Formats: sequence, C-alpha cells, structure tokens
Amino acid sequence: MLSGTNPKEITDLDLIRHYKVSGDLSVLGELYNRYMPMVFGVSLKYLKDREDSRDATMQIFEKLVQTLLVHEVEHFKSWLYVTARNHCLMHIRSQKSRKMEKLPLHMESDDLAHHDDRPEMESNLVKLEKCIGRLVNEQKHCVELFYLQQKCYKEITTLTGYDLNSVKSYIQNGKRNLKICMERND
Repeated sequence: MLSGTNPKEITDLDLIRHYKVSGDLSVLGELYNRYMPMVFGVSLKYLKDREDSRDATMQIFEKLVQTLLVHEVEHFKSWLYVTARNHCLMHIRSQKSRKMEKLPLHMESDDLAHHDDRPEMESNLVKLEKCIGRLVNEQKHCVELFYLQQKCYKEITTLTGYDLNSVKSYIQNGKRNLKICMERND
C-alpha cells in the first residue's frame, strides 16, 4: 500500500490509481473493507438470500481485480453500487431462465420449441446468425452485447464508448432490422 500513510486517509480514487500502477491487491482489500457492507446490502436487497448475497459480494469484488484495470472510475462508491445492482439483476435473470428450462414440456406454451421443431430451430439460428452479420457494425456490436452477453445499457456504454441514447437506438434499430431480415425468405 502507500507507505507511511494511514489507509483510512487515502481517497478511493488514489487507491484505484495506486492499484492500476502497482497491481497491489492489498489496495483492493482496503476498498473491500470500506464497501463490503454496502455491496452486501445491495445484494441482499435484490437477492433476498443471505448466502446468495455473500456469494455475490465476493464475486463482485473478485471482478474488481480485472475491471479496475480496464475502466476509468471517478466516483467509485456510486459506480460500485451500480455494478453490484447489475450483478444481482443478471443473477436473478439467469435464475429465471434456469427455472424456465426446467419446466416440463407439458407446461410450455405452444410458442416454445418442442422436440419436433429442432431442425426448424437450427435453421432459424443459422439464419439469425447471418442476419446479425448483416447489421451495421454499431448495431451488431450493441445487439450482441445486449441480447447474447446480457449486458445492460450502462455496461454497453462503458464497453463501446457510445452514449446511452446511441446504444438504445442501435439496439432498437438492430432488433427491427433483424426482424425484417428474419422475415425475408433469402
């Protein structure tokens, strides 16, 4: 850590800068000590389970090892809050999709794929892949991040550098263009 300085007196921004330069994990330990209660509280608010919240808290801080090296974070506390919330929402979304996968076939609606539909589904997936490839680069990138990697708008703005309105527009227009492409018979 920064020698001769009380860790409590060092700002979050200085700790992050020091970590980026040194890779010193004890710096992240100090950030963990400062913000673990907040991250756990956010996790508990969304996940409503103490064990899942403990796991989420650890996963979030484990991600920081790489994330802080890549992203410029100026307001760490608010950024961490949003990161924790998004992590929990993604966890909830993945849990819901797992529950849907476990439903017996007789509980599925007629709109969902059945065993007899596999060749058609594979054909549609191949067509979808081709249609994604035909999108304008910005639309393609945003659509892939949003739908395939399940990133939220904020994460996409961070990853791409596009502003929020552009990201929303690229996703909306990309989705419309995919629908048009999928409905064509070529």
